[in-house]
Amino acid sequence: MPIPSPLYSRTAALCTTQEWRDWSGYFSAITYGPSHEVEYYAVRNAAGLMDASPLYKYEIRGADAERLLDRMVTRNVAKSRVGQVLYTPWCDEDGKVIDDGTLARLGKDHFRLTAADPSLRWLQDVGYGLDVELRDVSTELAALALQGPNSYAILQSLFSDPKLGTLRYYNLLQTEFNNSPLTITRTGYTGDLGYELWIAAEHAASLWDGVMEAGAGYGIMPLGLAALDILRVEAGLLLIEVDYSSTLHARIPEQQSSPYEIGLGWAVDLDKGDFIGKQALQQEASLRGMLHKVQPTKQTPTQNRGLLRSRSEAAHRSQRQSARSLVGLEVDWHDLERLFGEANLPPQVAGRASRTAVPVYAGASGEHVGQATSMVFSPILKKYIALATVRSEYAEPGGLLEFEITVEYERKRAGATVSKMPFYNPPQKRALPNG
Repeated sequence: MPIPSPLYSRTAALCTTQEWRDWSGYFSAITYGPSHEVEYYAVRNAAGLMDASPLYKYEIRGADAERLLDRMVTRNVAKSRVGQVLYTPWCDEDGKVIDDGTLARLGKDHFRLTAADPSLRWLQDVGYGLDVELRDVSTELAALALQGPNSYAILQSLFSDPKLGTLRYYNLLQTEFNNSPLTITRTGYTGDLGYELWIAAEHAASLWDGVMEAGAGYGIMPLGLAALDILRVEAGLLLIEVDYSSTLHARIPEQQSSPYEIGLGWAVDLDKGDFIGKQALQQEASLRGMLHKVQPTKQTPTQNRGLLRSRSEAAHRSQRQSARSLVGLEVDWHDLERLFGEANLPPQVAGRASRTAVPVYAGASGEHVGQATSMVFSPILKKYIALATVRSEYAEPGGLLEFEITVEYERKRAGATVSKMPFYNPPQKRALPNG
C-alpha cells in the first residue's frame, strides 16, 4: 500500500477527487478537481505546483565521485561545472538503458542523482573500490516542481536572491528557506519555464505553503499526474516502462533499448573515457551511420527498403534493434473525422493521455514498423499527437505512416505524419527571465 510523501498533508487537503496513483510507493494525486484540464492550462498559462518527492534521490561525495559517475553515465561528467545539471541515461554493458535522470553537481566532489527506479545497488557496484560515499536520500529530501510561465515571478516574490534571475536552463542555485538548505534547479517535466525545489522533508510543507501563498496572485494551482502526462507528451519527454523499458525489467532482448533508440543519442559522449556500454554504443553509432546513408525516400519506400536490405542485411539481422528510433507523430485530423464519422460520432480522442501502445504501419505497404506508446489530444496545439518508436528508415520528419485507432471496438488506421519533437517548445523554457 502507498505511503504519504512529505507533502501529503498539503496535497490530500487539496485533492477533492481522492484519485491517487502509486508512484514509487507514495500516494501521488492524479487530478485535484473534476477536470485535469484546469491544471493543464494553469501550467501553460500561469503556474502549477507538483509534489515530485517520490523520485529516487542519491548523493555521491568523495574524491572519486566524478570518476564513479563518469564510469556509470553516458554524459561527460568531468566537463560539468559546479552548479550545472546534466540529464543523462545510464546503460548496461550491452549499451541498453537501465534508467535516466538528472545529475546535479553541487560541489567539486559532490553530486545528486535522481532516478525513476531504485539505483543504490548499481551505484555501489559501479563504485566498488573507489573513494566515495553513497547515500540514499530519497526519504530525507522532498521535491516540489513549480512549472509554468509565471513560475519565475512566484519564486522572485518568495526569495530575494538576485542570482535567481540569471539562473540558466539546467543549472542550479543553492540558497535557504527558513534557515534550511534549499537547492533550486531550472529543470522540469513539462517543457515550459520551470523550477524544481529540493529541501529537507521536514521543511517541505512550509515551503509548499510559501509557494502557494506567493503564487495566489499568479494563478497557481496544484498539478496532478493526469495533466502532467499531457504536458510531458507535448514536450516530447519519455516515461520509463511506458515509452521504453529498463533493461532490468525487459523480459526479452527486443524490449531493451539503447539511448539512440529512445532519442537520447545526443546524451552519449563517445569521446570521453571508458564507461559502461561504450563499446556497444560505438558499434551502434557506426551501424546507424551506415543505415542513414541508405535511408529510404518517401517517394519509393518499397525500392529503398530493398536497397537497405541488400546493403546491410547481415548487419541489420545481427543488430536489428539498432534500426529503431523515437519519433513524434501528428495524426491526420481529417482521417479521424472520417473514421469516427462512419460510426456517426465526432472524434473520440480528447481527454487524458493514453499509455496503451498501438501499432504503427508503413503507409505504402501496410507493413508493421513500430508502435506509438504515449498519445494525447494536445489542448494548446489542437492536434492528436503521439510518441512512437519506429524502424529508423521511417523516422524522417515529414514521412507518412498509419496509426491504429479504435472506433466503436473496431480497429482502424488513420494517417500520421512523422514530426520533429518537442511538439511544444515555448521560448520561455530556456530564456533568462531577466532577459
